[in-house]
Amino acid sequence: MPFRPALLPAFVPALILAAGFAILAAGCSPIGAAAGVGAVGATAAQSEKGFRRSVADTEIRIAINDLWFKADEEMFRKVNLQVQEGRVLLTGNVRLPEQRVEAVRLAWQAPGVREVINEIEVNDTSGLTDLARDTWISTQLKTDLLFDQDVSSIDYSIETVNQVIYLMGVARSQAELDRVIGHAKDISYVRRVVNYVLLKDDPRRTS
Repeated sequence: MPFRPALLPAFVPALILAAGFAILAAGCSPIGAAAGVGAVGATAAQSEKGFRRSVADTEIRIAINDLWFKADEEMFRKVNLQVQEGRVLLTGNVRLPEQRVEAVRLAWQAPGVREVINEIEVNDTSGLTDLARDTWISTQLKTDLLFDQDVSSIDYSIETVNQVIYLMGVARSQAELDRVIGHAKDISYVRRVVNYVLLKDDPRRTS
């Protein structure tokens, strides 16, 4: 059957437009542009967050990454970034206390940021083994949530640093959030679970 553009789903042009806008917002930074396109595709379909908020969060992510990259390439590589409805969570390991302070200061400069949560650690002892273990923990939790029919896994963002799991996102109910935290605590090697997830009806989401 020949290709017919008219048969494309209605949301496809919107996704393409958002991805293109993300590239433009990234300016001349190829890293920011690539991150923007991927982030839009991954978050735009989130049911609780919605398309518009997903695009806004992508713009914030691009802006912060660009600021970090221009200021300190090492900080850019070592600090992790999660954005949820204008709330920014920073995690990772840096060598110097000054890098921790600067990462937060620059994050606040991005348009649309409503809150910056600083969980960056000053620790230069993490090695490849620690990174591999953190990656395994995050992957395991994402898999557990994906196969739990009582959890909307796409509404959660997961980051693991030094065997500590950091959760962000929007939970449909307290029961769902409890299940997510329970999955996280059941994973081997996890030392702690830090929860920054908001419930669907939390007034802070619209403040």
